[in-house]
Amino acid sequence: MALPDLYRRWIDQLWNGPSDADALAEIANHLVSAGFIGHWPGHDVHGPSELAAMVAEMKEMFERMEISIEVPPMTDGVYVSARWNATGMRSGQRKRFVGNDILRARDGRFVEYWAATVQIQN
Repeated sequence: MALPDLYRRWIDQLWNGPSDADALAEIANHLVSAGFIGHWPGHDVHGPSELAAMVAEMKEMFERMEISIEVPPMTDGVYVSARWNATGMRSGQRKRFVGNDILRARDGRFVEYWAATVQIQN
């Protein structure tokens, strides 16, 4: 699968997908390797199960969270990067975030991820 398509699945199926951790783990198993490492400021997650748990936790924090791709994925054949926008409700207030993703792929799955996210003041 081409890396831009894999990235679109990352957004559409994982981040915009179900909220249930078990369903997210099934999706993550298809998108990332067993040795996957995701780097967020302040912490790392390892493997599909930890990734799924982290995504599920984010979805619990924000009602109606939705992510859209702002700048389409760009790739050099190993790395893929893109920019996205996210919105969701928290404590009755609409929240908006923007972020840049960098992912490294091998054998049709992501093996490493770096996230940079900023909340936009409403």
